[in-house]
Amino acid sequence: MILVTGGTGYIGSHVCALLLAAGREVAIVDNLSNSGADVVDRLETVTGRRPLFHRGDVRDAGFLTEVAAKLRPECALHFAGLKAVAESVRQPLAYYDVNVGGTATLLKVLQQNGTRRFVFSSSATVYAPSEVMPLTEESPLGPYNPYGWTKFMAEQILRDLAAAAPDWRVAVLRYFNPVGAHESGLLGEKPLGTPNNLMPRLCDAAAGRTPRFSVFGLDYPTRDGSGVRDYLHVTDLALGHIRAMEHLETAAGAHVYNLGTGTGLSVLEMAAAFRAATGVEAPYEVCPRRPGDLAEYYSSPAKAERELGWKAEKTPADMCRDAWAFHRRCLAD
Repeated sequence: MILVTGGTGYIGSHVCALLLAAGREVAIVDNLSNSGADVVDRLETVTGRRPLFHRGDVRDAGFLTEVAAKLRPECALHFAGLKAVAESVRQPLAYYDVNVGGTATLLKVLQQNGTRRFVFSSSATVYAPSEVMPLTEESPLGPYNPYGWTKFMAEQILRDLAAAAPDWRVAVLRYFNPVGAHESGLLGEKPLGTPNNLMPRLCDAAAGRTPRFSVFGLDYPTRDGSGVRDYLHVTDLALGHIRAMEHLETAAGAHVYNLGTGTGLSVLEMAAAFRAATGVEAPYEVCPRRPGDLAEYYSSPAKAERELGWKAEKTPADMCRDAWAFHRRCLAD
C-alpha cells in the first residue's frame, strides 16, 4: 500500500494515476483545502481502479495514526501543504504550521507504525538567490520567502531523521514549475479560489473567463523582462516521483534530486508557446512584481537522470496543449 498525502491535488493526483495504472494499491489522505473529492472519481475513470480516500489533515496525529495503523503503508509520498509564495509572505504562520508542523506530525506517526520509505515534495525555492544557473543539488541554500523556508525546514527534519535512524530511506525532490495536465483531459490544475500559478491564469484569459492574465513584473534582468522559470510537464514530474520511490527500495539514507527540464522559459515565452500550440491568444497585463519572486531559476536535472534514470521528455507545446485540453473539458463552465 502506498500512502499519498495531498493525493487529490494537482501533482499528487498525477502520481496516483501512474501508481494505479501500474497496479499499485493507493490510499489518499487529503483535507480538500485546495482540491475536490471528485478527483477520486476521475482517477477511477482514468485508470479503471479506485484509490482509497481518507479525508483529514496531516496535522491531526490521531487521524493519521488511525489511517497508518490500518493501512501499514510500505511508502509515503508527501504532497500535502500550502504552496503559494506570495500568500506565504502574507500568512507565514499558516505556512509554518501546515508545511513544517504537518510534515513532522506525519513522520512521527509513520515511524510509530513501521513505515520507513518517504518521498518528499520539496521546491526549488530552497535555493539562495543566485546569478549562476542552472541550479544543482549542491547550489547554496537560502530561501527567499516563507514558503521556501518551510520546505527548507522540512528537508532538515528529514536529513536529521535519516541520520538518527539509518533504516529510513528518504528522497527529497526539489522541483520547479509544474504545468500541463493528464493526457485524458480529466486531471489537471484546478485551484480553489484565485489561481496563483501561471498556466491556470493563462488558460482563464484565453477562455475569456478573465479579461487578461497578469505578468508580475516586466522589469527583471532577463531577456524580455519577465520572470524565467523551469516549466515541467506534470506527467514527467509524476514519473520522477515513481522513479524516486523505486530507487529507495535499495538506497538507504536521504537523497536530494532536482526535477526539471534544465531549460528556463520566460513568462512571455510560455505565453507565446501557448498561442503557437493552441491557436488561442491569451491577453495579458503587466503588474508589479510579487513579494518573494525571483528573476529566474532553472535546474540541472543531471543527478536525477544519472541515479534515477529519469529525464523530462515533454515539450512546452505538450504542456500548453494538455493544460488547455483540461481547461476546456473540466473548467469551461
